[in-house]
Amino acid sequence: MSLNITLIKAFQDNYIFAFQTGNGRTVIVDPGDAKPVIEYLNEHNLRCDIILLTHHHHDHIGGVAALVKKYGAEVWGPATETKRIPGMDKHLKDGQTYALDDSSFNVMHTPGHTLGHICLYFKENEILFCGDTLFSLGCGRVFEGTMEQMHNSLQRLAVLPDETSVYCAHEYTAANARFAYHIAEGKEQEHLEKVMADIAETRTNDMPTIPSVLAFEKEHNPFLKAKGATEFEKIRRAKDAF
Repeated sequence: MSLNITLIKAFQDNYIFAFQTGNGRTVIVDPGDAKPVIEYLNEHNLRCDIILLTHHHHDHIGGVAALVKKYGAEVWGPATETKRIPGMDKHLKDGQTYALDDSSFNVMHTPGHTLGHICLYFKENEILFCGDTLFSLGCGRVFEGTMEQMHNSLQRLAVLPDETSVYCAHEYTAANARFAYHIAEGKEQEHLEKVMADIAETRTNDMPTIPSVLAFEKEHNPFLKAKGATEFEKIRRAKDAF
C-alpha cells in the first residue's frame, strides 16, 4: 500500500507529517505543536492513533503530551532518547524493523544533530522520514554528536535507493541552495542556478519543496557529496558561518 503523506505546517518553517495506515489508523510524525495537528484531524474527521518521533528537540515533540491526552495516542520514539522523551510506549532500536499495520519501517540510528537521532525508512513505500539529519541540499547542525558521526550518518542514508522520497522536517531548501551555490564551481553552479529558480517559484506559490528525492540530493547536496569527515566538517562550519 502506498502512503499518502500530508505536510502540516508548524512554527516558522517546521513540517509535521500525517498519514493513514491500511487499517485506517492515523500516524503523526514529529508533532512539535499540537494545535495545527488537531486542526488537521478535526478537518478530516480523524484522530491521532500513533506518534512517531525522530529526536527529542522541542520543535519535534512539543505537541506530544496534548495529543496523547486528547486521543490516547501511542508514542514510538528512539530507544536511545528514552530519558529525554518521557512517556514513550515503544522504544525504537537501530536496525530493527517495526510493523505498522500493513506497512513497516526500518530504524536507522543517525547521531550527529542529537546523539540519539533516528530516521525511519519505509522500504516498500520508498519513503524516508529523516527529521533533522538530512535536509534538502543541506543537513542538520551538529549539536550533540561529532562531525565524524554526522558524516557517517549521512553516508548511511546515501546508500538508500535513488527513488527514496526524503521527508525532512524543515523548509530550509532555499537557504541551503544559496549556500550550495556559494561553494560550487563550474557546471555545478549552472545546475544550481536552475535549481534555485525552481525553488523560488515553488516558494512564491507557497508550496513546499519537501519531499525531495534522494537521487537529487546525491547529485547536488554538498554534505552528502563530502569525501570524508574532514571535508564534511569544513563545509558544515562554513555553512554555520554563512
